[in-house]
Amino acid sequence: MKDFIGLTRRNLLVFYKDIFAIFFSLLTSIIVFALYLLFLKGTFTDALTGTMNGLENIVDGKHIDMFVNGILLSGILGSATITVPYTCLQTIVKDRESGVDSDILSTPIKRWKIILSYFTASGISAFFMTSLIMTIGLIILNIMGDMHMPAISIASCYLTILLGSLSSTALFMVIMLLIRSSSTSSALFGILSAASGFVIGAYIPLSRFSDSVMSFCNLFPASHITSMLRNDLLKGVTENIDSDIKGLDNGAFISSIREVFSFNAKSFGTTFTGAGSTLYILTIALVCIVFMTIVYNKTYKRR
Repeated sequence: MKDFIGLTRRNLLVFYKDIFAIFFSLLTSIIVFALYLLFLKGTFTDALTGTMNGLENIVDGKHIDMFVNGILLSGILGSATITVPYTCLQTIVKDRESGVDSDILSTPIKRWKIILSYFTASGISAFFMTSLIMTIGLIILNIMGDMHMPAISIASCYLTILLGSLSSTALFMVIMLLIRSSSTSSALFGILSAASGFVIGAYIPLSRFSDSVMSFCNLFPASHITSMLRNDLLKGVTENIDSDIKGLDNGAFISSIREVFSFNAKSFGTTFTGAGSTLYILTIALVCIVFMTIVYNKTYKRR
């Protein structure tokens, strides 16, 4: 067990000693925040007010602001569960290029421990970094106003982040084991950073896309994670908005904004509940873990 812990610790240190790697792993989250300050807040607010239908003078404006801020935070967290594990897993490619993998493979350490050490280090990094962002975000939002989040919702957010970190790590492990050079992994990261914000609905609500595009986006576990985070982060706010309305619309407004902002992932005619999304994500992660073990044994030979 000591050899596994040692390898995991080594992989963690490689990631955290590279300040630029940490910065670029959070670059998409920073871009989401910057775009929010520039124009995304207005876009989301317009989408929200466009569904009010005469309720503008009834719903508390502070609740609308906190709702939009919560949407922003869910987008930042969702993007972090994608980019942080990917950046951490680039250690695999760097080890292969530098020949470090040959040294590791020449030791008596079992193969499953080697591959699991990369997986564990990436999962820990993603969970730690994303949890840190969420903690800071919640502190800032509660200074700005009341998110109405009970302890159980906060705990659920951390569990969702853990699930997202592990599932993204499992998915990217398969991809990273097939990449031969750092230039290729860096190029793919550039594409991933640009596309991830759209895939999880951080820039534009997925409901604004066509059904086929929305269905494709929701094939990715990170989109389900972001939807689950929206439910946890905004449950209290939506309940307070519904309380402001006092049943005048029979809950139509809340149903509408949950639809517009994709509180439940939809893919090819199937609407996922929280339990359904969790099962889907776990299935994808399990398949990837089994596959990555097979790929590692096939592509990384002892020399």
